[in-house]
Amino acid sequence: MTVDLLKLKDLLLSVEKPSRYTGGEYGADAKEDAPFYFCMAFPDLYEVGMSNLGTKIVAESFRRRGYCADFCFTPYKDFGEGIRKLGVPLYSLALRKPLGEFDMVGFSLQYELCYTNMLYMLDLAGIPLRREERQGGKYPLIVVGGPCAVNPEPIADFVDIVFIGDGESIDADVADIYLECGGATDEFYRRISALDGVYVPALTQVKYTDDGRICGFEGITRVKRAIVDDLDGAPFPPTQPVPNLESVFDRSIIEVMRGCYRGCRFCQAGFIYRPVRQRSVETLTRQACSLIASTGYEEVSLNSLSTGDYTKLRELIKSLKQNLPSDVTLALPSLRVDSFDGEFAQDARRISLTFAPEAGTQRLRDVINKDITEDEIINAAKSAFDMGYSAVKLYFMTGLPTETEEDLKGIRRICDLIKGAYNASPRKKALRISVSVSTFVPKPFTPFQWEKQISHEELTAHHEALKKLLFIKGVSLSLSHFETSVLEAVLARGDRRLSAVIESAYKKGCVFDGWIADFKVEAWKQAFEECGISPDEYTRERGEDEILPWDFIDIGVTKDFYLKERRAAYAADVSGSCLKKCNACGLMKRCPAARGEI
Repeated sequence: MTVDLLKLKDLLLSVEKPSRYTGGEYGADAKEDAPFYFCMAFPDLYEVGMSNLGTKIVAESFRRRGYCADFCFTPYKDFGEGIRKLGVPLYSLALRKPLGEFDMVGFSLQYELCYTNMLYMLDLAGIPLRREERQGGKYPLIVVGGPCAVNPEPIADFVDIVFIGDGESIDADVADIYLECGGATDEFYRRISALDGVYVPALTQVKYTDDGRICGFEGITRVKRAIVDDLDGAPFPPTQPVPNLESVFDRSIIEVMRGCYRGCRFCQAGFIYRPVRQRSVETLTRQACSLIASTGYEEVSLNSLSTGDYTKLRELIKSLKQNLPSDVTLALPSLRVDSFDGEFAQDARRISLTFAPEAGTQRLRDVINKDITEDEIINAAKSAFDMGYSAVKLYFMTGLPTETEEDLKGIRRICDLIKGAYNASPRKKALRISVSVSTFVPKPFTPFQWEKQISHEELTAHHEALKKLLFIKGVSLSLSHFETSVLEAVLARGDRRLSAVIESAYKKGCVFDGWIADFKVEAWKQAFEECGISPDEYTRERGEDEILPWDFIDIGVTKDFYLKERRAAYAADVSGSCLKKCNACGLMKRCPAARGEI
């Protein structure tokens, strides 16, 4: 079946941004006659999902096997409810094929607050939400991957397969086995569950004590993360579809390396993407040239968790400048304060620069292993000002372990020092400082995975203090939303019992929870109450000997390492970068830096 857009003409003319739903993107490619049909479903708006590189890499891995790979994004409510009323199922963009007719629908879970969007997409597609409701029916495999998949338990009852780790090849490997087994047979699930990076929730059972705490797991009790060692040889799309409307990151994107050397103790990405693996200058140059030639973009973004740590960055920039058209600019969106260099940023539009000190004092930066000093922050700002920048964005967190009033005052001190550095020389424009303060969320697979989250009363006091401290000319302050931070923490560290809460919240109208204007606080509270579950159970401090919902998943970093880092945090000891010394996290045999190859 192909959805006829002519039947949706009146609806498309009535909704916001109809080009989200028409398909026909320049460079889009979905094979119409294929042995296996895969739909990459991104549970957020089109313009957000079209900016995501990981989904394009996964799609490329299917295409290389001769399979179909198409895309679908969460329709906003105007279009979603419109097609529901018309009886038209949610469909993919290129083929306009209903999601229910694919062999596999894969959701990329980038953020915990997208879980209800996943249910919304399944519902609009006419696919039963729960795995047990789909048994015996002709439905696609519902699979998930992405950073949230490292603790898939809150959505385990909705999905058939979870991909944990690097998805470049494992997803398509599962498709191969599906065809060999003639579908989702018992043999199929047995074979795929033996692969690194594949978790089948139906084959793992969780055991609870009478007081509701996890006491163990039965069935498959160890799932190992998939790791791609050679990024140069891994699938990467030679072209990327050009969105029909401006996307969040409207440019070509290449991934210079995966992982991060720094080991900030709050940062989940810094641990779940270990070890650091770099692409070669030759590979990156070839990829960038291919994308620019095939898309017409005039900017290439050099993406990673910390691009300034790419060991051949100068060589790469030189190579790109020599091989790309002269009007193409380079964007380096993840330069750390201590790796900022005028040479790296000289092609950027000199409007605003972003730094992330994360904490206001050196003591608290040492606690979180943010190995930068106040002098480095100010010197980076001076360098930026001398290049012509007149605006700085600063990112901080509140609610971090051991935080005190002095740490909040330190945020004001950094702003004052930056203002002083700017005003030390004559400038044409007035300085603008934007301070964004988010709420610390303890995440699985970090040294802070046992910590409690700050209470509403404590956070309110912190926010009021910051408003007074930063009520100064030229400084704007943005504060995070408490309720969304709490829900993020609950879903990040949740267990299987939360599936009922998520489903209940969805049925009460909760979608687009990551968008403040659409977030329904009361509906979520009612969902927790009706399911007899308290969010406090998930935001509390965990015991170090407590079994955690994700303990059966092995990402390669040992729990002993996390505990050692947690104790170092409370002692305000800095472990430093993996480039300086190996801290023996557990991935030494697979880490190029630990082997002395970088």
